[in-house]
Amino acid sequence: MMRKTSLCYIFKEDKVLLLYRNKKENDANEGKWIGVGGKTEEGETPEECMKREVFEETGLTVTDYRFCGIIKFVSEMWDDEEMHLFRAEGFSGEINSSCDEGKLEWIETGKVFDLPMWEGDKYFLKPLLEGREDINMTLRYEGKGRDEHLAEVTENRNG
Repeated sequence: MMRKTSLCYIFKEDKVLLLYRNKKENDANEGKWIGVGGKTEEGETPEECMKREVFEETGLTVTDYRFCGIIKFVSEMWDDEEMHLFRAEGFSGEINSSCDEGKLEWIETGKVFDLPMWEGDKYFLKPLLEGREDINMTLRYEGKGRDEHLAEVTENRNG
């Protein structure tokens, strides 16, 4: 069964809010910078999931956002995942300084790719930073543990 998740990148001027995952035990994302999001709960839409996860992890309420695509992850090590990707440019509230997942930080968009992140994230993050709203791809990882690596990136075309 494919796990459903939502992920949001929140923008402010020339910066994007990223989460450095360094607090949870047995965290698949440990030591990596990612957007904000998580698993969709029973009966929840991807949009509802994104809003809930953003609020839980950051303390922010997104007010201006858009859906930008679907990323499918296929792996020998983790459950397959269908991630709904969002971009937010408006929000209210103050950032939660004690996020349970890790450290939240505004990063200049030009420095994002200098940070440790999943190899595959760069493939959808680049078009997202460029403003695309039609991102649809499959990222296939092979191997387990330290040997896990991105084996294939497929851009899924509609029609």
